Amino acid sequence: MSVKNNYLLVVNPISGDRDKTTLITQIRDFAQEIKQEIFVYETTGSEDKVAIQKLYQEHQPVRVLIAGGDGTIKMVGEALEQEDVVFGIIPAGSANGLSIDLNLPTTVEENIKIAFQNDYIAIDMVEINGKKSLHLSDLGLNALLVKNYENSDTRGKLGYALQVITTLTEADDEPFEVVIKTSEGELHTNAKMIVIANSQKYGTGVTINPNGKIDDGKFEIVVLKSLDVFTISKIVTGNILSNTEEVSIFSTDQAVITTHKKISFQIDGEYCGEEDELKVGILPAQMKVAVP
Repeated sequence: MSVKNNYLLVVNPISGDRDKTTLITQIRDFAQEIKQEIFVYETTGSEDKVAIQKLYQEHQPVRVLIAGGDGTIKMVGEALEQEDVVFGIIPAGSANGLSIDLNLPTTVEENIKIAFQNDYIAIDMVEINGKKSLHLSDLGLNALLVKNYENSDTRGKLGYALQVITTLTEADDEPFEVVIKTSEGELHTNAKMIVIANSQKYGTGVTINPNGKIDDGKFEIVVLKSLDVFTISKIVTGNILSNTEEVSIFSTDQAVITTHKKISFQIDGEYCGEEDELKVGILPAQMKVAVP
């Protein structure tokens, strides 16, 4: 006879612009099938962290399952950062970057099983100007794309695609000047985009940091010195190489990035305004996440 444990499911009902009713039912049914108790909380956008903390203290779940995108995962992780708990990820956002980095499967059924039952790894986070990043943040063209996407009415990958032309039209043709200081040295260069990468891929599946590991106590800084058609095609086809004329990639655990003017900046798909200085540091082993 199996021991009945408590599980907490946090659902973002609007992530990915998809109704979550069927998904919640599937997760409840699986919990019933394996004879476990599950409590469901749907986020509202108001005082969610406090509500999740209260539910955790009340039910003391052995795992916290999260159905949403990267923003929801990060929010729940921050709410329970003082607790020793394993998180199960059920991808349900517009672009599920973390799930791609964790090599989670594409079917809901498989992800539910992993979220409840599989082993876990302890993943790092990156702190940037006091804010936490799970996988990829950047200065420049992609951040402007994120801004335009947030202001549009179309969600999902189609929404991103529709904003590409708008973004390329708006973007400054000239690269910006940047100084990157780390414990290993100092780099002065021009760039079209700077990526702070805790992992390998964007939510679209595009690899920007081929050697990145989400649990190695390091992050990578990817300097894209040009974004012409040739460079973009290499990135999209997964052929990006470090330390070429167009791209430089190096690993570190802390950095200060300064630009000569304010540049559009985003964290994990959330536009954060314009910045001309980023103070970056690694936060090792911040979240225990179930993996295949």
